[in-house]
Amino acid sequence: MIKCGITGHSGNLGKAFIKKIKNFKYLKFKGDIRNKNHVDKWIKENEFDLILHFAALAPVNLVNKNYNHALNVNYYGTKNLVNSICKNKKKIKWFFFSSTSHIYYFSNRKIKENFKKSPISKYGKTKLLAERYILKKLKTKGINCCIGRIFSIVDNKNKTFFINQLLSKLKTKKKTVSLKNLNHIRDFISTNQVSTAIYKLWTKKCNETLNIANGKKIYLKDLALIYSKKLKKKILFKDNKQTMLVADIKKMKKYGISQKNINFIRYLYKT
Repeated sequence: MIKCGITGHSGNLGKAFIKKIKNFKYLKFKGDIRNKNHVDKWIKENEFDLILHFAALAPVNLVNKNYNHALNVNYYGTKNLVNSICKNKKKIKWFFFSSTSHIYYFSNRKIKENFKKSPISKYGKTKLLAERYILKKLKTKGINCCIGRIFSIVDNKNKTFFINQLLSKLKTKKKTVSLKNLNHIRDFISTNQVSTAIYKLWTKKCNETLNIANGKKIYLKDLALIYSKKLKKKILFKDNKQTMLVADIKKMKKYGISQKNINFIRYLYKT
């Protein structure tokens, strides 16, 4: 059976991937990614066909509150992992890093992978630093490296993520709800879709950086109106300057990955 090393196995994406993809033997990293000794022990004691590096401090609000902690996890933790692979001369067939759309800046066009990198958040900064270190070190070792820049996750269970926050505000006893900062366009994808995409990229041994997204424009105000209609709420919008963060997914499609439309209504009953 294919031996898959995985960090962040207890996180949102890690759990979804393990549940979705059944034909791997998972070798889970259970230590502290910031601790070099923990990482070295895991790398030395196991033989891997591939490694999926999902471990990260993700919610933007948490990263903003403690940037140094996020930097230690997202960048220096990645550095520990990459250095250990190189030091122990592990000949893995594939390394996948889950990056983020936050490494880009807003654009009125669909964002291609070669667009200028100008992180919209501190979270994005930590991920871009990690990306650059991975490419600098692992490419020289001849290891197939794939970096997936994942756009907005629709089914993240963390309360701070958009869908959860929106539904929390709408599921109050108030008949009229005031909402602000929804004049934006985003690109949503589910953890199941991300998991399927990553598995497909593994089978193709993708050796490049690419967007993982739906490539479809979702206007947040429209989404709020869909939910408010179902919940019989009236919304008062407080508008703001519009931004757009939507992926160009031509490169992803090159690997035979296609995405279905997301049924947003299903998440109404899952929160």
